[in-house]
Amino acid sequence: MTPGATVKAPGVARISGLRRFAGLSFTYFATIGLFNPYAPLWFQSLGFSTLVIGSISSLQSWTRILAPYAWSWSGDHSGRRVELIRLAGAGALLSALGLFGVKAAVPVALVTALLFLANSGVVPLSEATLAHLLQTPAGIDPARYGRVRVWGSVGFIAAVTSFGALLERAGIAAFPYFVAAVNALLLLAAMRLPATRASAIHDAPAPPVLPLLRRPEVAWFFASVFFTVLAHSSLYAFFSLYLVSLGYGKAAVGSLWAVSVAMEIAFFWGQGRWFARFTPQRWLEVVAGVTALRFAATAAGGAWAPVLVLAQLSHAITFAAHHAACIALVTRHFPGRLRGRGQALYTTLGYGASGVLGGVGGGWLISHLGFAAVFWAAAACAVLGLWCARRATRALEAV
Repeated sequence: MTPGATVKAPGVARISGLRRFAGLSFTYFATIGLFNPYAPLWFQSLGFSTLVIGSISSLQSWTRILAPYAWSWSGDHSGRRVELIRLAGAGALLSALGLFGVKAAVPVALVTALLFLANSGVVPLSEATLAHLLQTPAGIDPARYGRVRVWGSVGFIAAVTSFGALLERAGIAAFPYFVAAVNALLLLAAMRLPATRASAIHDAPAPPVLPLLRRPEVAWFFASVFFTVLAHSSLYAFFSLYLVSLGYGKAAVGSLWAVSVAMEIAFFWGQGRWFARFTPQRWLEVVAGVTALRFAATAAGGAWAPVLVLAQLSHAITFAAHHAACIALVTRHFPGRLRGRGQALYTTLGYGASGVLGGVGGGWLISHLGFAAVFWAAAACAVLGLWCARRATRALEAV
């Protein structure tokens, strides 16, 4: 060591690393908070039909079916997860810059698909790396994980509110510029992550994941994830349209969304205190039960604002607690070099396949039976999620 050199204590280095992952979470979910709500408005300004807008928007779910697993497979086999996060951030920025030169539907769809293919690697790779930093003998530290993940929720709500005001002032034509700017911040956050250690680079092949998927406790876990998140696809795709159909104004719609995100932030911030009340597996059962009640109330009581407020307050359980439980169980079921692919399977089954099915099936239900039908179907999906979660609990107890 050279004279005068200082060595950062391991605890200090770990805290610094967690802060950088919090910054990555903030910027990633800020990109989602900008793109998902406002891209359809930009597509509409280009003269696209509703069918074309819906098709392009659905590309996010389609890319989540395969892309996260491909990114995570590379991370598990190479050990260079942080370097791959940086590559994903660079690809997202280049794709965002491509939005400047396209106006027709097909080129816009192609560039949008490239953007989703790139940024779909950020979450599973970062979650797998973060789990390593937060690993304890009892599993992942829920309190510290919540303090990192909460910044993703903060980034989302900050982007939704700030870019809404900016786009109203600058006009929707400025949308590609804002997308490029926020993806540049994402790349900057990725470049600030602590580099992969040499000890994390592997020469031997990574273990296969298929034998784990054949285990009952893992198979039923993913089944419960699929049905519980499938129930939430009604919320993400159709809740705002449902409210408008009932006569609610834009301010009321925005307020109801803000209530849910605020509860999500509150749960993640206090996760260390609340999460310990149940095991992660038991949380899956609680979440599925509350989800069924939430969407049944939304379907039956949509005309009454207090009912909707109560339903949105439950987002702390149905989303935040569910995500925390899933991360803990993925870390348990997919240790070490399997972790990245476990995170990817969670993304693919939870937010890829379910998003595609929920969007297509929900649209069909609404066209034939009305908006309330899709929320009754969501409640039924949550009941299926509860049944699968209980099967997973029994299988886990038998191990």
